[in-house]
Amino acid sequence: MNEGKYVFAQVMEHLPLSTFHRCVVRYSGEHKVQRFSCLDQYLSMAFAQLTYRESLRDIEACLRTQSTKLYHLGFRSVIARNTLANANATRDWRIYCDFAQSLIGIARRLYADEAFGVDLKDTVYALDATTIDLCLSVFPWAPFRSTKAAVKLHTLLDLRGNIPTFIFISDGKMHDVNVLDQLQPEPGAIYIMDRGYIDFERLGRFHEAGSFFVIRAKKNLKAQRRYSRKVDKTTGLVCDQTVTLTGFYSQQGFPAPLRRVRFTDPETGKRLVFLSNNFVLPALTITQLYRQRWQIELFFKWIKQHLRIKVFFGESENAVKTQIWIAVSVYVLVAIIRKRLGLTASLYEILQILSLTMFERMPINSMLSRDPATKPDATLDNQLKLFD
Repeated sequence: MNEGKYVFAQVMEHLPLSTFHRCVVRYSGEHKVQRFSCLDQYLSMAFAQLTYRESLRDIEACLRTQSTKLYHLGFRSVIARNTLANANATRDWRIYCDFAQSLIGIARRLYADEAFGVDLKDTVYALDATTIDLCLSVFPWAPFRSTKAAVKLHTLLDLRGNIPTFIFISDGKMHDVNVLDQLQPEPGAIYIMDRGYIDFERLGRFHEAGSFFVIRAKKNLKAQRRYSRKVDKTTGLVCDQTVTLTGFYSQQGFPAPLRRVRFTDPETGKRLVFLSNNFVLPALTITQLYRQRWQIELFFKWIKQHLRIKVFFGESENAVKTQIWIAVSVYVLVAIIRKRLGLTASLYEILQILSLTMFERMPINSMLSRDPATKPDATLDNQLKLFD
């Protein structure tokens, strides 16, 4: 990296700007715009994510105090609070959605060989949703309860690198299972889901597409055993069976046989039952795959703690979705930088360091390296010695 460039500019160098401009043109993002471009809007919101700004006024105040550096940071216009608020409210959020998807494609290629805890070459996804609470009087377009509003982030997480490959933003009323209609099943991939996603008609669509799933069964599952395989009960496995569904609607939705694996967690003593359409993997691997579903819970916890997606800078649906998609793109951008520069620090450590050094002039690869700084030789100090 060029030592003369500011850290913020070095971070933004990893953005595919040609792709960004194509996204802007696709949705006419700069129609009748004279000064404050979509790139200026994106850089302002990315700055807010990287430095934990609390409001539009914070963004304006921080950037105006560094007005002599803005051109070198990539900005081409003065940042005004009202201008940024209007841009968030009116410019199509799909610009930043498509741009985030392009960054996700770059990150997935970089993390294609990343280990995730189970020795498999297949692509493995974890699917879940998280709710972000809102005020109903301020966000009436996102109803959830009678006195409460919320948005849901339905997320498909690639466990190699914990990269979110699909995000669907809905109001709080949408049931989690309905997001299966928005997904395009990937042949050969494995989808890990909790029991809230049990809908055998929708799961049958995944089976027909050649995809595999591991899902936790409900207690009221109606199924008949066809065949049992031997298991090593010292590992916690109770049984490994081939079953067919006997419920009227479930059998119509999924007429093919399923695999039922019962497992007792040796740590908690809790008995779990898993369903899968994969009959090749060992039964213990099925349980290990479901254990990795916890990664998506950690992902939700991480982004809520370290990105600005719980307090929003605008009240409209467009402003909220714009902020969420830019936050996702910043998360993926930091993951890309970590891989490209071969950094061993965690994403949390990288974000913490970047938040304090945006206006510094130093190479980010050396700044983010965990190698200890060279300490001066103790014999070269300038302190007077009273005794030899």
